[in-house]
Amino acid sequence: MAAVIAHRGASVAAPENTLQAFRLAKEFGADWIELDVRRTADGVAVVHHDAHLEDGRRIGHMSADDLPGYVPSLAEALEACDGVGVHIEIKNLPDDPDYDSENLVADAVAGLIAAYLGPDRAVVSSFNVAAVQAVRVVAPSISTGLICGIVPPQQAIERACAHEMAAVHAFDAMCDSTFVRSAHDAGLIVNAWTINNAERMKELLDMGIDGLITDVPDTARTVVDSHSVEIA
Repeated sequence: MAAVIAHRGASVAAPENTLQAFRLAKEFGADWIELDVRRTADGVAVVHHDAHLEDGRRIGHMSADDLPGYVPSLAEALEACDGVGVHIEIKNLPDDPDYDSENLVADAVAGLIAAYLGPDRAVVSSFNVAAVQAVRVVAPSISTGLICGIVPPQQAIERACAHEMAAVHAFDAMCDSTFVRSAHDAGLIVNAWTINNAERMKELLDMGIDGLITDVPDTARTVVDSHSVEIA
């Protein structure tokens, strides 16, 4: 059965990347929760998608104690995700305003996975291969994934395999039956993002997709469960 992966939690029903969104995602039946991680100036891993807060302050220039209450630390987020798996996306691209070429957040991510999840309940992914590899250096047992937008499908597969990743998180427009089959033949798990339309969910399930990354995990739960009954 395909996995329901709640994108930034139940991010339609609650503010994204918040403890409320993570708890709701569990209530809605998500198998996994996806969240975004950045590093503060004092070295704390925190959960926020953008490099800046809504008021313009840069997270990488702030201490964790100065962040608004709705921005959880990664430790707090993992506590809220107890009982489900967690996809941790490291936000650290070279054109980010808080880019860290040393990928120092990797140590914190690996340590918190060990403390709260264990390797079986965690996947670390990024658009930045170096960030993912930095985690693998610290903790080789953690599964990793390549996030990709619209790129040549074979290129994505070859890149993920070259770096010994377990999965490709592919933008919806990349996903067709040929791509899914080729990725599976290469030993990769394929998760599609961001899928909020029930009919598209069904199409992807028919292709054999492994996971639906979605803002509406309640909808995805219904579709996945119905699909599994149909093919049983």
